[in-house]
Amino acid sequence: MIKPTLATFAGRLSISDWKDSHLTPFTPNRIKIEILSGLTVALALVPEAVAFSFVAGVHPLVGLYAAFIVGLITAVIGGRPGMISGATGALAVVMVALVARHGVEYLFATVVLMGVMQILAGIFRLGKFIRLVPHPVMLGFVNGLAIVIFLAQLTQFQVPGPDETKVWMSGLPLLTMLGLVALTMVIIWVMPKITNVIPAPLAGIAIVAGLVIFFAIDVPRVGDLASIKGGLPDFHIPLVPLNFETLKIIFPFALILAAIGLIESLLTLNLVGEITGKGGGASQECIAQGLANTVTGFFGGMGGCAMIGQSMINVKSGGRTRLSGISAALFLLVFILAASSMIEQIPLAALVGVMFMVVIGTFAWQSLTILRRIPLTDALVMILVTIVTVMSDLAIAVVVGVIVSALAYAWNNATRIHANAQVTPEGARVYQIEGPLFFGSVDGFAEIFNTEDDPDLVIVDFLNSRVVDQSALQAIEALASKYEGLGKTLQLRHLSHDCHKLLNRAGQLMIDSDDDPSYGVAVDYSVKTGSFGGGH
Repeated sequence: MIKPTLATFAGRLSISDWKDSHLTPFTPNRIKIEILSGLTVALALVPEAVAFSFVAGVHPLVGLYAAFIVGLITAVIGGRPGMISGATGALAVVMVALVARHGVEYLFATVVLMGVMQILAGIFRLGKFIRLVPHPVMLGFVNGLAIVIFLAQLTQFQVPGPDETKVWMSGLPLLTMLGLVALTMVIIWVMPKITNVIPAPLAGIAIVAGLVIFFAIDVPRVGDLASIKGGLPDFHIPLVPLNFETLKIIFPFALILAAIGLIESLLTLNLVGEITGKGGGASQECIAQGLANTVTGFFGGMGGCAMIGQSMINVKSGGRTRLSGISAALFLLVFILAASSMIEQIPLAALVGVMFMVVIGTFAWQSLTILRRIPLTDALVMILVTIVTVMSDLAIAVVVGVIVSALAYAWNNATRIHANAQVTPEGARVYQIEGPLFFGSVDGFAEIFNTEDDPDLVIVDFLNSRVVDQSALQAIEALASKYEGLGKTLQLRHLSHDCHKLLNRAGQLMIDSDDDPSYGVAVDYSVKTGSFGGGH
């Protein structure tokens, strides 16, 4: 089975733990756990938001404001408690081209339009289509994202070179950095075995930061990335011309950003849902993400979406309710307003250690052991999505995975169609069709019949088949035309009432039965043209 791998993804947290936590009232201990979990997430959000700001080519506060606003709104009204949202690399890599060509004001306008699109997706309940994402695609997405998170941390092992370019650490600085990363990971691993008073990731950050500050160890710190000091975000209408030319510039970017943001958010929603044992919430999450991005655009933020890494930190730290996400956002604001000098002293090694543990908990390790036991197509899709996620981006990877899975499914069903032929005492030949009849199987359907040698009366029985689309109806009509051209009679049995209506208008001969199936065919029939039209 594939699904147990999601337990690994969740840091081996059991579904019963989640369910029990949702039933647990807000006791003082629960509130303490939620707040400390939020603090841990907030500490991990700072370097991520700053780094993604650099990727997008904007000021670090633009990413931090986005992490605060998007994180707060989605925590309050999002589709799944426990999820964390903020500025992400998947969006940043799209934004950089827009900022480079047109400036940051166009980015703010794009984020507003992106949010409106996501709200509309929620209103029209488009989030339900995330159900079409096969499980191998989700596993590939998880594994690919784990690798992306890992690779993103490697940049922290780079320092400015003599010509302002980044160079890799070496010698004692590298050994010191690796040692502190390893120490953080050991603390996170050991801490739950000793006590659960504070979240293990928070303990790892606090202990390593204390050692670095007390012994004045010379390692890169958060402040080396950029200053995070700032004020409250101000309401700000994007300074762009309100005309069609502006819309032509921002619409393509907004559409891509909206799609990427919703795909990543809804996949995270599904994966967290696997752990929590809860379904639904897709439309609510679309609206929450859209509202968050719309507000962010008006307050000088770069927009964002759900973050799997930070969501898993929240889960591992004990966060189960909306309070943890709200706390994370509020702590982040406190860091910006009043505690920037303290946060800037935290060594990057501690945060890298936390994210490395997230990678270990996120990667679906059991997916490596089941590759030989699942269908070859599923294994290839999983590997393909992982590679494309790492090499390109999440949205393309998911779309590619869904398309390949759909084509594989269509091919498998196309090869299933066949018929059992027999001759009745009256001399008629009966073809009992087995398997679905659709665009992929119409050629195989046509090859079943021997029109030249068949008797004058031919009966085609669809009891064990299903007519799926317009191509199937056209194949039946073409078959009838062949028999009619040879002066033979074709009778069709066990078709749905929808098929009866469509094919009767085309002049086909139907045989009604009490056990005719009931299903719709994805076509329209044009009375004016006497032909089949587009699907509906």
